[in-house]
Amino acid sequence: MASFNRVILVGNLTRDVELKYTQGGTAVTEVGLAVNDRKKNQSGEWVEETTFIDVTLWARTAEVASEYLSKGSPILIEGRLRLDSWETDGQKRSKLRVTGERMQMLGGRGGGGSSKGNSGGNQDQYSQPAPAAESAGQSAPPDDEIPF
Repeated sequence: MASFNRVILVGNLTRDVELKYTQGGTAVTEVGLAVNDRKKNQSGEWVEETTFIDVTLWARTAEVASEYLSKGSPILIEGRLRLDSWETDGQKRSKLRVTGERMQMLGGRGGGGSSKGNSGGNQDQYSQPAPAAESAGQSAPPDDEIPF
């Protein structure tokens, strides 16, 4: 049976980007993305619903995000879902997150909360494949290599 794992999200960063590097020298960052949705509740009133999503960016994409984006910046992320599982104090835990493969900065100068200067009204795209282990369908580098 065929499978397909692709997600496209448009939202705003929930915090400033903190760039880190693995022991192997690969740039990595984990950004928080807030995605808003409007829908009617049972009484017919419009309500905002926000979903918070963790997105991991690698290599040049992570560096570009760190250089040009800040809290509140609007971006489009295309990537795939990944389930991380671990055990803490004998209790199994898991979290669904997105591995970003393509990032597009949205908005223009002075708009969208980016204080680091996305030039003019253009929309810049950055794509970078995840490290070899990620793109080969294997798990991410060991936890001791990911600096967060």
